Amino acid sequence: MNEPVPAEPAALAAPAALAAPAALEAPVESAASVGVGPWPGGADEWPDDPRFDRELLAHGDTRNVVDAYRYWTMEAIVADLDTRRHPFHVAIENWQHDMNIGSIVRSANAFLAAEVHIIGKRRWNRRGAMVTDRYQHVRHHESVAAFAEWADAASLPILAIDNVDGSVPVDRADLPEACVLLFGQEGPGLSPEALAAASGVIEITQYGSTRSINASAAGAIVMYEWCRRWA
Repeated sequence: MNEPVPAEPAALAAPAALAAPAALEAPVESAASVGVGPWPGGADEWPDDPRFDRELLAHGDTRNVVDAYRYWTMEAIVADLDTRRHPFHVAIENWQHDMNIGSIVRSANAFLAAEVHIIGKRRWNRRGAMVTDRYQHVRHHESVAAFAEWADAASLPILAIDNVDGSVPVDRADLPEACVLLFGQEGPGLSPEALAAASGVIEITQYGSTRSINASAAGAIVMYEWCRRWA
């Protein structure tokens, strides 16, 4: 996503959990601007840290990343995320090239899932991911059977997210710290094979007239509930 670069960025205030050493404090945008411009001063004043990207220091950083990662290389950001990823995984069936898949991947990045698993077609609609898939580990499985075999070998219970008979509301459901949250396609939901592979089925309580909510919205709700309990 290309966003305008401010001419004179202000000082960067990184979140406490990701704060860089004081000597590496960098400039950041004001509340009204988006992204940061070039690092003030010449190249001789750039941070002496291999995590920083010289191109970004020279030209500015307008990527959709939190302030603590401004000017970092993509590889450095992924490496740092890898030290803090949560033990839950996210899996999505991909039989219809569902546009929601990209949005679910974006939410998985936001909630720091260990990995995203695409089941079915290898190609998936990345538009909704907003390039967050660059920072998120994504694994492909040819079939539900192959995915279930992987989950069994990893000792991870599969929890299906669908509003079918026997499903348990997410606020009362057992949600283990290490698990896989399995989502289906917009409309048809999960396939019979996916439901059969799951050790439990979770639903999101609704109060209006619609039968279901958007798949990407459901993904964000359940991931947030996991983080509320465990993060």
